[in-house]
Amino acid sequence: MRRTAAILALSLALPAAACGQKTKLEPLAGHTLPPAPYGAQAKPDAEALLTPPVQAAPQRSVELRTRSEEREDDAFDLPPE
Repeated sequence: MRRTAAILALSLALPAAACGQKTKLEPLAGHTLPPAPYGAQAKPDAEALLTPPVQAAPQRSVELRTRSEEREDDAFDLPPE
């Protein structure tokens, strides 16, 4: 009985937790955004602070293989001892 009640409660709470508000982010009342970085002319807004820098999410710099090709010889691909 308890297990059924727990499953029912979870199945009702999960959809409510999954729906979120899709509005522009603003600081809480009485709070401000962090100060401008040293040397910056302007204080970044919330969108700029949420956009990851290139180092955090680098772009792929190699071509993907589109067909099977023979592997090149690898000097470090040694058999186990």
